[in-house]
Amino acid sequence: MTALARAAPFYGWRVVAAAFVLAVFGWGVGFYGPPVYLHAVREARGWPVSLVSAAVTVHFLIGAVVIANLPGLYRRFGLPAVTKAGAIALALGVFGWATAVTPCQLFGATLLSGAGWVAMGAAAVNAIVSPWFIRTRPAALAMAYNGASIGGVLFSPLWVAAIGWLGFPVAAAAIGAIMAAAVWILAESVFSRTPQQMGLTPDGDAPGASLASVTSPKAQPLPGPQLWRSAKFVTLSAGMALGLFAQIGLIAHLFSLLVPVLGAQQAGLATGLATAAAIGGRTLVGWLMPAGADRRLVACTSYAVQIAGSIAFILAAGGNVPLLLLGVVLFGAGIGNATSLPPLIAQVEFVKEDVPRVVALIVAVGQATYAFAPAAFGLIRDLVPASADPGAAPIVFATAAVVQGLAICVFLAGRRTRPAISSARW
Repeated sequence: MTALARAAPFYGWRVVAAAFVLAVFGWGVGFYGPPVYLHAVREARGWPVSLVSAAVTVHFLIGAVVIANLPGLYRRFGLPAVTKAGAIALALGVFGWATAVTPCQLFGATLLSGAGWVAMGAAAVNAIVSPWFIRTRPAALAMAYNGASIGGVLFSPLWVAAIGWLGFPVAAAAIGAIMAAAVWILAESVFSRTPQQMGLTPDGDAPGASLASVTSPKAQPLPGPQLWRSAKFVTLSAGMALGLFAQIGLIAHLFSLLVPVLGAQQAGLATGLATAAAIGGRTLVGWLMPAGADRRLVACTSYAVQIAGSIAFILAAGGNVPLLLLGVVLFGAGIGNATSLPPLIAQVEFVKEDVPRVVALIVAVGQATYAFAPAAFGLIRDLVPASADPGAAPIVFATAAVVQGLAICVFLAGRRTRPAISSARW
């Protein structure tokens, strides 16, 4: 029996699989859904685009507030309970989007949807997976976060089809109920367990083995406001926020920028190619990042690849299809890393007790920042002369490249001499 137990797969990978499913629902309903909801609400109610767009922004801003308080909520109520509550709130919120008959009701629904989806988002996935892995955390997080990309691939067309077939209220009720039931089961059967309860050690090491650590020996506890005075925290937070701002802003407009050249169908396939590149880029970094690598430099390299993609878009001049597709692949390759690498940097640069708080705060700052990105890039597009080829829009791609260049500078500003890894194992 003991031999069979030793041969059984490490339970942490089952947690990763469950977190992957959670991310599929979280991003599919809470992140990729709002642009579809915007169109559906506008078509049904005839409200101005600015009004419904403001609701999308509020959805993300409320989420940012809740993210910052997730560690405290986990301590008070437990991770499984918070996750279940988040799924229920998101389901009710989306149903509220579908049934709102006044702007006040719409904005009330955003409070539920925005607060709920972040309990299934980036900070939540990190909190679920991290206790099970130390040296192999990059690979584990990469696999779990890939659920976010799959959520976009599955749910963007699913929402459109379901709303067209069933109507928004019925589609919201059905998808919300399925999501809430699935997340409830995962929370009860998987997320309720911890390595300590199961007598397991991180990474599936043998009981009694010394725990590996990648935390810098220079890391010091930063309680309360001391964290906000830390150069490493400020640069990590700002670098992530800048990178996501550029990324979300460009992605929000990429389809419409590609349509004049590729046509709607091919542009849709191109955005799907970007998602595939995101999955590939995140997976490669998670599994192949060298032991003891300077993770800030890895993040800078990822942003540099995306800048190369923006340059390819500019050189395409709105007409060179091979260059446009090259830009899609290069820019897409870094999309996933913008979310998964900052928590891995936090794992190295901060003491274990501070990491959950650090991750929650940097994700909150990033979300509060990128909530304004689609509108900001829309204003930038208006600067393009009306006579210019709308498929070229070099100012949009140049802006994304400049902002990501700033992100690289900020990450490098917080970099110090690489500390020695406290364990020979990664």
